[in-house]
Amino acid sequence: MASITLDHIGKKYTEDVTVIRDLTFDVRDGEFMVFVGPSGCGKSTVLRMIAGLETVTSGKLSIGERVVNDVLPKDRDIAMVFQSYALYPHMTVYDNIAFGLQIRKIPEDEIKKRVQDAADTLGLNAFLDRKPKALSGGQRQRVALGRAIVRSPSVFLFDEPLSNLDAELRVHMRAELAKLQRRLKTTTVYVTHDQVEAMTMGHRICVLRPCGNDAQVSNLTQVGTPMEIYDTPANLFTAGFMGTPKMNLLKAKLSDDGHDVLLYGIRIPVSAAFCDAAALHKGRDVILGIRPEHIGAAHEIDWASETSVTGTIEILEPLGHEVIVHFEVQGQTVSGRLRSHQALPSPGESITLKVRTDAMHLFDPKTEKRLGL
Repeated sequence: MASITLDHIGKKYTEDVTVIRDLTFDVRDGEFMVFVGPSGCGKSTVLRMIAGLETVTSGKLSIGERVVNDVLPKDRDIAMVFQSYALYPHMTVYDNIAFGLQIRKIPEDEIKKRVQDAADTLGLNAFLDRKPKALSGGQRQRVALGRAIVRSPSVFLFDEPLSNLDAELRVHMRAELAKLQRRLKTTTVYVTHDQVEAMTMGHRICVLRPCGNDAQVSNLTQVGTPMEIYDTPANLFTAGFMGTPKMNLLKAKLSDDGHDVLLYGIRIPVSAAFCDAAALHKGRDVILGIRPEHIGAAHEIDWASETSVTGTIEILEPLGHEVIVHFEVQGQTVSGRLRSHQALPSPGESITLKVRTDAMHLFDPKTEKRLGL
């Protein structure tokens, strides 16, 4: 096993095209780290730089104690599972798994043992004589995993390996992957755009965004445990990206004494977590963040600190166990959750919901950072 250190890593394709800027963080030894972000944020590019499939333009990349900027992929002791699986169609499952060991001239007895161990772990014993075309998507994905496992590498790299699977199989396979990593205890970097995968699989999450043309903007917005990212987003991008449905981010203002947030003519007491920061920003514009699960019907909740907001229903999204309601309040769309689907209101009707005020988040609209950071 090995840690991975990215020290001010950058990637330019031309002078005018920068895709990675000033990326600095560590992946700990034995950790399951998930890179998450929208398309174009550079997460797969970072993974490919760790693998050695992309050159590092600036900064220092280390695996363990060794700087690997100029080390060939084959010498980095990593194994990568691609989105497309990249299996050899003319080879059997056994040969696909064994191929990497064969070209390294591992003794045949050792190859058989490793392949059998991987097949036992992944439930592939019944398919070792089949070719990839005779396998389902989930089975092919497991073969790709088996090919990586038999290498016993220091680092596993996964580039959206579940994106080609149906929803039910994705749920099953992400649980299997998490259990496998816990058992092997191998340092793992996993790339996804799916925040559910990120939240449920990662020990820590690295949230990335496109760096754009601003020379001061890094791709990295926040690194933390899933609940740190969810409960205390460091900036507007992380707050808006992590969570389904996403956090309500509403234009508001702090009162002149900094004790209240003024929203739609409502005075909301500033929560204890932001008292000191609000005192320093009194009278200024802020962005008020409230997650949809903290907006609900009065008869369904019992919050110690709450206020009411009224608007016109735009869309209802029944999900069975709950209903997401999107309603318009003075030109801004707000999302809440109804726990009951009995006697639902209709679009166009007025609705009044309670807001849990002690669950607020406050951000500076200029810097986009969480107040107090």
